Amino acid sequence: MFSFTRGTRNPTRLTLLSLWFLLWLMPLPLLYAGDNELKLDDLIAEGLKNNPEIAVAQSRAQAAGYRIPQVKALPDPMFMFGYQNEGFEKFTIGEAEGAMGMFTISQMFPFPGKQGLKGEMAAKDAQSLAAMYQAKRLNIVSRIKEIYYDLFLAYKNLDILKERAELFSRIEDAATARYSSGMGTQQEVVMAQTEKYILLEREEMQKQKVQTLQGMLNAVVGRPVGAPLTRPEQIRYTSFEGTFEEALIRAESRSPEIVSKNRMIEGAEAKVKMAKKEYYPDVTLSAGYFPRTRGMMDMWNLTASVNLPIFTGTKQKQAVFEANAQVSEAKHELEVIRLMLASSVRENFSMLQATDRLMKLYKEGLFQKANQDVQLAISGYVAGKIEAFTVIARVKNLLDYDTLYWQQFVEREKAIARLHALTGTDESPAVKNEIPGLRSSQ
Repeated sequence: MFSFTRGTRNPTRLTLLSLWFLLWLMPLPLLYAGDNELKLDDLIAEGLKNNPEIAVAQSRAQAAGYRIPQVKALPDPMFMFGYQNEGFEKFTIGEAEGAMGMFTISQMFPFPGKQGLKGEMAAKDAQSLAAMYQAKRLNIVSRIKEIYYDLFLAYKNLDILKERAELFSRIEDAATARYSSGMGTQQEVVMAQTEKYILLEREEMQKQKVQTLQGMLNAVVGRPVGAPLTRPEQIRYTSFEGTFEEALIRAESRSPEIVSKNRMIEGAEAKVKMAKKEYYPDVTLSAGYFPRTRGMMDMWNLTASVNLPIFTGTKQKQAVFEANAQVSEAKHELEVIRLMLASSVRENFSMLQATDRLMKLYKEGLFQKANQDVQLAISGYVAGKIEAFTVIARVKNLLDYDTLYWQQFVEREKAIARLHALTGTDESPAVKNEIPGLRSSQ
């Protein structure tokens, strides 16, 4: 309860002002959508099913799988048919010994080991694309989470701005009452009104941000951009266990991108072996039948032909160099991926730790101090010892800390979402149910 000094012109009005200011510190109810809240797990399941980028990656991986039996199969056999005649004046079949029909079938057989290496190369390529498909799914999940958290923050900021607007409306009423009683100036009223209109401007900007984020979320999920979305549900504080070193080990052992690059290296190494096999010739076996008439015996033959790899300096040798260069390229790309992965894990892990410290600072330190500061400012304003500008500034500081707290909360959740994508450790039901094999690399 506030005390008043002698000489106050209207103690009853001041008592009402005190009650008004005490109401400032009471939390206003937030606007929730109840049972119609937007569920994150539902969005993730829908996105994994309908996102076109995932569909593209899936089709690419399936197409690579269909190539494996193709490259392992033998080349198509060749069938030749024709007729041989002596002279140009008439058909001499049955009259001349060299006139006959011809039917020949041939089959090329690659040098032993070539077909197996072709199949291995195609299998490694398919495995690499399958890993990239899994990486795309995890990245889409992370994107859905980040946009969802940003949308949650936009709604939370709208709540805070509504609280501020209500507070400054009360400040305006109090300033008007002080001005009417002769205790305040008109400038105090104008200041409160100005702050209220500034908040209205910021509120409109947040509403526009909500519309933008809803469109982005619809696009990632695979819905029409203008599809209606309700308000996100209240986000729970997500725990993340382990140290940076443990997170990095998990990322290197489970990252689909690293798996993909390893399969690419293995495929390139198989290509080196295949290039060396090209030094050896392939064999083509042919069988022919030559029918003749008028008592002449039919003829047949069996032949084997081989290609002669005599231009090894410009073909096979260069192919081996090319394949070795591709192995080197794939290994360097793997090193780049590992460095980028380590950098991303460190960045997000540092973000996680920093936001934890800041949230603790806001919750356990700044909130309490700012709250005490506001109470003292209110007492001084009611007693006429502090100007309205000071009260408004301190109330703004208190509410700004609220905004910053939720901003850090959301940044923390986004960092965890990215870490889950990098380390393949997302335990949410939608991800575990919709991404088979997430634990297969453990």
